[in-house]
Amino acid sequence: MKKEMEELIVKSFFEKNVQERVLHELFTPKKRDHALNRLCHEYQRMLKGKYMIEIPPPNSDPDDIYELLMKNGAEKMCYSLSHSEKVDGKELPLQEVLEHAVGFGFPSIISCIPGELAYFEAEQANGSPPRFILKRPKMN
Repeated sequence: MKKEMEELIVKSFFEKNVQERVLHELFTPKKRDHALNRLCHEYQRMLKGKYMIEIPPPNSDPDDIYELLMKNGAEKMCYSLSHSEKVDGKELPLQEVLEHAVGFGFPSIISCIPGELAYFEAEQANGSPPRFILKRPKMN
């Protein structure tokens, strides 16, 4: 787990009024799941809507999502917050993380450019889960 990377993800993409709580939960091992569970049903309240760009269906192919992220300037290595223990809190190749996260059924945020570009997949309820690019203007 990289504390500074997770702080940057939260401060960049989460609403200000929930940031402190989410960071506390992420950095408390017994509560880490609570932070990720908040993204199951409450992601619209948790994440800054102005930075969310929904990926229209069909959107379930990790290769297509990889290409879309690369077109938006993604780096080949990324950092992920995920319900999948295989990729949570790790820096890994973007393609590999997408293969674990896309269609996993539970939320993941994959940071592709720290503080500027990420991929978010919500929990799967009915049909395919909502999938988004999280994109902020470049930080100076």
